[in-house]
Amino acid sequence: MSDTPLREVISRHGLDARRSLGQHYLLDGNLTSRIVRLAGSLQGRHVIEIGSGPGGLTRALLAGEAASVTAVEVDPRAVAALRELEAMHAGRLRVVEADALAVDVAALAPAPRQIVANLPYNVATPLLIGWLRQAASFERLTLMFQQEVAERICAAPGNAAYGRLSVLAQWLCATALLMRIPPTAFLPPPKVWSAVVALVPHARQPPPTLVAAMERLTAAAFGQRRKMLRGALRSLGGEALLARAGIAPERRAETLSIAEFDGLVKEGEGLKAEPLDK
Repeated sequence: MSDTPLREVISRHGLDARRSLGQHYLLDGNLTSRIVRLAGSLQGRHVIEIGSGPGGLTRALLAGEAASVTAVEVDPRAVAALRELEAMHAGRLRVVEADALAVDVAALAPAPRQIVANLPYNVATPLLIGWLRQAASFERLTLMFQQEVAERICAAPGNAAYGRLSVLAQWLCATALLMRIPPTAFLPPPKVWSAVVALVPHARQPPPTLVAAMERLTAAAFGQRRKMLRGALRSLGGEALLARAGIAPERRAETLSIAEFDGLVKEGEGLKAEPLDK
């Protein structure tokens, strides 16, 4: 592993953080090592890291037990820095210069695969939704978000943070908020706290058609949070659909449990509701 201080790497490669790329570098080796530990045992696992920047988390992953690390980075300045690490870890580290939104991340590494990443803030949510659509491809995702996004992912019904992202994530995965990180840990410091979330896909995953239906259902249900479900879901069957699912039409989306959303989407697709994985 390179012993060159990360600040020196940043200086040498002109890696000043760019807001347009959502860059906030985590340089504290103790913190990056802790994030890797939070991912659990990586022995025999192929890890994909998104938005590697100067390579702080990449170094911590390489110091661990992962069978291989694939670093996906869109910034050519950071790619140049990562190539130096790649040369030192030939065969174990692969650097891919690409926009993670435009590539099939699961195709970059063999199973069993995990994603461990300090995600660029400006694309974190669309990245996660894309990965949730193929959740069966991953053993686990250990991801850093802005704390507000992390809390939405893990929120329970009735909580102000509970919304579409909560339902999609928890319907497909077991979620847990593992760690909060203050702005001062980053270069440059963001204006908000960050948090690390674990998402472990359920053993049974719905077919893509049902995932697409759940995306439509949650978009409608939470599109106007103040609306009762009878109005919010009018285009998807409204009161008739709610009656078949046994849900009172005057309820609002934020009061429905994950199990109720599961029953509702399956009723809408003409499928039998089954107990959800825990």
